[in-house]
Amino acid sequence: MENRIALIGIIVEDLEAAPAVNAVLHEFARHVVGRMGIPCPERHLSIISVVIDAPADIINALGGRLGRIPGISVKSQMARLRREEA
Repeated sequence: MENRIALIGIIVEDLEAAPAVNAVLHEFARHVVGRMGIPCPERHLSIISVVIDAPADIINALGGRLGRIPGISVKSQMARLRREEA
């Protein structure tokens, strides 16, 4: 299966869930191209953006695992395949 580039946006509304998020991201670390975390203490949340280079099923599995953590909101967006790649 071909690799895709994806952006996964994570909003951590329950800061006690952060270790669980980090544990899941660590499991998928070999697929992570980059990661940026932005703390928002005045709103009592954090935002994490993660760029992934992996097959679609891995990207979906990561999003699913993160989405099952209480206090976390997750959205994923994959880059479109170019016509010559499809």
